[in-house]
Amino acid sequence: MTSLIYTVVGFVIAISILVVVHEFGHYWVAKRLGVKVLRFSVGFGRPLWMRRFGPDHTEWAIAAIPLGGYVKMLDEREGDVAKHELPRAFNRQPIWKRMAIVLAGPMFNFLFAILAYSVINMAGVDGIRPVVGKVADGSPAQEAGFKPGDELLTIDGSRVQSWDEHRLYLYARALDRATVHMQVRDTDGVPRDRYLDLSSITPAEVGAGLLERQIGLSVALPEVEPVIGSLDEHGAGAQAGMQVGDLIVAIDGRPVHAWQDVVTTVSSRPGETLKITLRRNGTQRVIAVTPQTVESAGKQVGRIGVGVLLPQLPASMRVRVSYTPYEAVYEGVATTWNMSVLTLKMLAKMVMLEVSTKTISGPLTIAQYAGASAQIGLDRFVLFLAVVSVSLGVLNLLPVPVLDGGHLLIYAIEGVKGSPLSERVLYWAQQAGIMLLVGLMMLAMYNDFMRLLR
Repeated sequence: MTSLIYTVVGFVIAISILVVVHEFGHYWVAKRLGVKVLRFSVGFGRPLWMRRFGPDHTEWAIAAIPLGGYVKMLDEREGDVAKHELPRAFNRQPIWKRMAIVLAGPMFNFLFAILAYSVINMAGVDGIRPVVGKVADGSPAQEAGFKPGDELLTIDGSRVQSWDEHRLYLYARALDRATVHMQVRDTDGVPRDRYLDLSSITPAEVGAGLLERQIGLSVALPEVEPVIGSLDEHGAGAQAGMQVGDLIVAIDGRPVHAWQDVVTTVSSRPGETLKITLRRNGTQRVIAVTPQTVESAGKQVGRIGVGVLLPQLPASMRVRVSYTPYEAVYEGVATTWNMSVLTLKMLAKMVMLEVSTKTISGPLTIAQYAGASAQIGLDRFVLFLAVVSVSLGVLNLLPVPVLDGGHLLIYAIEGVKGSPLSERVLYWAQQAGIMLLVGLMMLAMYNDFMRLLR
């Protein structure tokens, strides 16, 4: 129940903040350029709350459907405009003003992300010391010469302070199938160069587990005992009778010594019934569990919906990464840029059918991530907002009619042509854009429901 509350409240707060940021960009620039704003709405549909403020008596509203928002400006195409107010109508503005107003929404999304990343960078983020624990056999990491105990120092010249610090950069380089120059300090304290060839990694394999699964590098951590710390009540483990605190002793008669043994066995046998030996309150019992089949990085893997009871990380393995104000802003800009480029590359790969459309997420998945990040802490929730804000900024700039990018394209054509496009062309362009967006939303919702069912 608590998790559901976090999910719902986290989602509403996240969407509200990001909508306000985006629409305030349109509003702020429109006001600065002399355009009259009639309404600023958070949400669509019937207003639940509305007040008028300011010299123009702008309506500020909160509507019933919290999945977006809009800024309505004075416009002759949407109603009669008094003669004395014609100079303040949006459609009467020169092209550069209209483009500036439309562009402001996505730009405010990027500015919000930069601010969020900068604040978190200054406050500091807890991380794990970047020391290699395991190198997978036959992996790109092994071919590059990585050894257990290597401590990562730089990636293409950028300093590495924690294990997760440069994942975005590695995702982008993997999509380019590039070679990454990494400097490490080996167990003898000697700096070594490692050249990581990512050409064997396909776009479909680029995801959250890239470093560990595809590249073959795992962080050095204390051996984690196979004790269940959490359960998904809808997962195969809970349905079979597993409980929090159970110690997994063996699987199909083979002894289990560490949690990684459980992960390896379960993930490699989707749909197969496993006989798992548990120790609970000093007694052993054997239960049958059939891992559910899910897709991860383009492969079918098994999941039983159990989480590990994590031990306390030793102080020697903990780091706190923080920056000076100047460095924090620089890193915030760099992260926002890398995230934007990565999003565009993934979209391009999707269009070229190199990445599955199953990676597209809708409101249900966003809500789950909002709730999970809110439960972890404020810093993680702010980072989640930054990621989604970048995605919204990039998606809104796509040249699709109805989106901001579509409007920019239309204004650009008008500038080259020397006159506005005909009403008929604009109508059909908008209809095509609406159909595309509806189709995309249906696909995202379908993916969300399929994830829930799995």
